[in-house]
Formats: sequence, C-alpha cells, structure tokens
Amino acid sequence: MLATVVLRYIRLSTSLPIPSSSYPPLLNLCALTSSYSSSFMNNNNNNTHTTTSSFSTSADHPFSISGRGRGRDSTMKPSDGRSRGQGRGGSGQDRIDALGRLLTRILRHMASQLNLNMRSDGYVNVQDLLRLNLKTFANVPISSHTVDDIKEAVRRDNKQRFSLLEENGELLIRANQGHTVTLVETESLLKPILSAEEFPGSVCVHGTYRKNLKSIMEGGLKRMQRLHVHFACGLPTDGEVISGMRRDVNILIFLDIKKALEGGMKLYISDNNVILTEGFDGVVPVEYIERIESWPDRKLIAFDQKL
Repeated sequence: MLATVVLRYIRLSTSLPIPSSSYPPLLNLCALTSSYSSSFMNNNNNNTHTTTSSFSTSADHPFSISGRGRGRDSTMKPSDGRSRGQGRGGSGQDRIDALGRLLTRILRHMASQLNLNMRSDGYVNVQDLLRLNLKTFANVPISSHTVDDIKEAVRRDNKQRFSLLEENGELLIRANQGHTVTLVETESLLKPILSAEEFPGSVCVHGTYRKNLKSIMEGGLKRMQRLHVHFACGLPTDGEVISGMRRDVNILIFLDIKKALEGGMKLYISDNNVILTEGFDGVVPVEYIERIESWPDRKLIAFDQKL
C-alpha cells in the first residue's frame, strides 16, 4: 500500500524513471528524490543529526534505510526540527555539508540507477550531476548548486571521500572508495599494494562490532554489498586516520598484510589511504587475520574464545 502511494507520488514529482516492478529499490530511491526528502523533513520529530532518511553507507548494510545514514538499523527515524540545513533557510555550511552527503551516495551507490555516465575509474562529469532532478538533505535542488559548491564540498570533507580531475576542459569527480556500483573496476580505481614493505610500521585494521564477531570467526570478513572489504591504516584515535573505520567500533581485526600477499590476496590503497581487498570471492578468510582486539581497552581476544 505504502509503496504504491509513494510510486504514484514520485511519478508526479520527478523525471526519474521508476520501474514499477521493484519496490525495494524504489524505497531506496525515494530517500533521494525531491518529494520524498521534503515530505519526511516536514514530519520527522526526534533525530538531531540529519534532515531525512537516507542511504546508509555501512559495510554491512550500504542500502538499508536509516535516519542517521549509518546503517545501524532499517527504520526511519524522525527529526525534532533542529536538523542541519533544513529548507532553504539553512546556513551555507549546512547547505554544502548536505550536498557532500548526497554526492557520496550518488557516486558510491546510485550511478547505475540514475543513468550516469561513470568511467571505470569511478569519475563522472560534474555537469551531469548538476543536471539531476534530486534534492539534497537540506531540501535544496542539486541543480541550484554550482561547480564551486561541489569543489567546496570536496574541500570540506574531513574523510577525503572525493577526488576531482580536470580533463579536456571538463571537471570530473569520483568517490575514492566505498562503492557498491559495479561500473567501477578495481584496477582503474585503486593503486595496488605489491609488498608489505610499502607500509613499514603501519597497521591494517578492520573496525567492527562485537555482535558481528561470531559470524566473522565462522565465515571470515565479507565485503557484503560493497566491492571490497575495508581496512584503515591506523587506530580510531590516531590523528592521521581519516577514513576506513568508524570511531564507535568496539572490535579491531588486524590483517597480516605479508601473509595475505603471499597467499595471493590482492590488496589496494585508495587516494584517501583506505586499504581495500576483494579477498577471495569476496571473503577475507580467518587464516589471514593476525589478531583481534577489543576497543578501546585493547584486550586480546583469542580466536577460540567463546563469544
């Protein structure tokens, strides 16, 4: 019933092609359309962090609908009206932040559905983005933004999620990592790591949560819907760690880089220093895990420990 009503409403409100036979993708796409974003912003009452329901970008559930956009659950969380950048009255900071969040979702997850011309290295033309019939999470049409706004969103992003490229007089943009779209090719997007000596003294660590540990120990680290398993080059409190791990993780899983490379696993590094791998058929087996620690107390967790 809800999906049917939303479908009819979106068809009247946006030029996006919506297949009537696929409602789960429809609900995901709703989070990015102008009517859906505006509707939920006017009715939400509790969440102070974001302005509307959105795609999450978690490694486990990159497409679950979550009020915080962090993939922690699959419910829509209301707002208390103090959300950032609400309406056109939002500050310039909020307006640019909202643009950056939308760019992240489009470039990582939505290029195929939006019929964007994405290259194998993940780049799309900025002008193509500015022609999309979408609104940001500040309820601002993306078409009302400028090239300079996009440059500013890239500059402000503290996790350096984007890269810009000027080519033949045109400005291109890409997400550096975190993709679920299969239009990108790993070898074109990322730099291969050829030896462990390239990162002497550095760690390669995957952050997760205790609730996931049992399934990881049984089946290895899985890339889930994303193209790669993600690892950070340091710990959550290290000043140079800017991407690859959330700061609220409570389990650290360290990869043995040397053993992984010798075992034939392909490892790569992104422009924002996230280590990525497809593993073997999308899985990093437990045998390549060097050690597991709790965080932040850093207590060693035995592999055979009852969880």
